[in-house]
Order: sequence, then structure tokens, then C-alpha cells
Amino acid sequence: MTGLVDRYGRVHRDLRISVTDRCSLRCTYCMPEQGVPWLPRDTMLTTEEVVRLAGVAVSLGIEEIRLTGGEPLLRRDLVDVVAGLAALDPAPEISMTTNGVGLDKTAAALRDAGLTRVNVSIDTLRRERFLELAKRDRIRDTLAGIEAAAAAGLVPVKLNTVLMRGVNDDEAVDLLAFALEHDYQLRFIEQMPLDAQHAWDRSQMITGEEILERLRTAYELTPLPDEARGSAPAELFLVDGGPATVGVIASVTMPFCGTCDRVRLTADGMIRNCLFATGETDLRTPLRSGASDAELADLFRESIGAKLPGHGINEPGFLQPPRPMSRIGG
Repeated sequence: MTGLVDRYGRVHRDLRISVTDRCSLRCTYCMPEQGVPWLPRDTMLTTEEVVRLAGVAVSLGIEEIRLTGGEPLLRRDLVDVVAGLAALDPAPEISMTTNGVGLDKTAAALRDAGLTRVNVSIDTLRRERFLELAKRDRIRDTLAGIEAAAAAGLVPVKLNTVLMRGVNDDEAVDLLAFALEHDYQLRFIEQMPLDAQHAWDRSQMITGEEILERLRTAYELTPLPDEARGSAPAELFLVDGGPATVGVIASVTMPFCGTCDRVRLTADGMIRNCLFATGETDLRTPLRSGASDAELADLFRESIGAKLPGHGINEPGFLQPPRPMSRIGG
């Protein structure tokens, strides 16, 4: 089967699979405190369906699979999902984005099943602020999950942080110091318009340049050459000469759409060719109606063939996608 190449020559090798839309936290930039209506359970892909669709994607050149949510650790058969993906031929690299709650109990089993590394979201080191941001008093669980991931060899452990103006932007230096002390890799991410409330305000977003300004009050940052970045979303900087690095993902102010190699499969079986796409391609219905792998592969290609050159956040007519981040997968 031919690979997943769009009209602009971008080759897609990275598949993000959301395994659930449910989450154990209520981070304010993602969903309201009361949550959002969950997707009906009968619409959710089974383990066998996830693995089959991933197998089709691998046959089309996908080399890395990232498991996302919601919170993937809430999926009871997550270990089975990982094991099924690890058994694909050729075997993809399998990673996961998580809030870390419960990871201390599952890290070793996930590693044994074939998971190679994790990205853990943490926006503050302060218990009271964590409660304010996530509406749950779970910072100890997140920190325990990070420690367990490192102990299990799911390395490099990467930390994802969203800075918000007047909320946690005073912790940039502290968060980097924490990451350096424990040999974690920290990535700061600009807040994106993917909240369920549609309340994103660009003026309240801490930009990539502002993040670097805050970090440079305490550290010397040296940008790595562009070739070191490749298609990765983070621009990397050596910290005090290295070897440690810190990354900034400036999706809004410095888009990297021209090198994007990602495609997303939602928990209910929809292919999305961009995080900000307003349309998607249904794979669940044909899959359950008896479609062959070749027919499913054609649907993958059709979706990638319609991919736009960029996300359009900075265009006057930009529309936030109907699905919030928790229903898309990161």
C-alpha cells in the first residue's frame, strides 16, 4: 500500500489514537468543572478495532503511535491495547500522553506490554494551584505517576506544561528547575483554542516568546538547529550549554504546519487530518459493516488527501473545531 502523503508533500508517520474521551481531571483550558457529556459507549472502538485500524495505518507507513484521551489510563483494557499495537508488524513505537493519575499502579505493566515512553501533563508544582486548575486534589498522584514512569524505564519522561497569564506563568522557572533536577524533559505549550467552553482568549495566552523571556531570567538558552527538530512540534533549546534541553511548542504564534506528519483517530473511530479540522472521516461505520483493510486504507488516504496547508488559527475566518480537546486526543 502506498504511504500517507498529502497534496503538499507531507508524509504522515505519526498516528495519535484517543482511547477514551473521559478524564479524571477538569483542567480549565480543556473542559468545564462539571465535565461534558461522554460519548456513548457503543460508539467507542473496541481493543480489536483499535488494533485493526492501527494495523492499516502501519501498512501505510505509520511508524509512531501516541495513545491519548481524555485520560487513557481510565480505559480498563489499556494494557491489552498496548500489547495489541506492539504485536503489529512492523512494530511501531508506542508512547502515551497522560495526566499521570494512576500511572504509579500501571507503569510497569504498560512497559511490559510494549509502551516505550510517556508525556505527562503538569501545569503547576503547588497543591492549591493544582486544585484550582484541575478541580481535583490529585497533584500527589500526578507526581507519583511521573516517578513511576521513570522507575519503569519509560524514558525520556516528558512533561507538558501550559502557562496561563496570571494563573501559573510565575512558575516557568520553577517547573524547569524541577525537570532538570529529575532528568525529565519539559515542553511548554501555548494554550490553544480547543476548550469545550469555547472561551479561549488569545490575549490571555502566554506566547512562546514570553515563555523564553521568563526562562532566560534564570537560565541561558541556546536554540538547537532546525534539523534537530525535524517534524517534532517543539523547538528545543540547550539549557546552560546542555546536555539538558527545554522545548517550546508555539502552535499559535509560530505554526509548524509545513512539517506536520500527524493524523488522529478519535475514540469513536473518526479520522482527523488536523487537530483543528472542522471535518472528519468515519472509519467506525465501514469497519463494523465489513469493510476490507484495502477499503479502510482508502479512507485514510482520502482524509489525508483533503488536509489543508495549515490550521488557520491566525486567519480572520478561523473557526474552533466542534470537538474539544478531550474528544479529539492530543
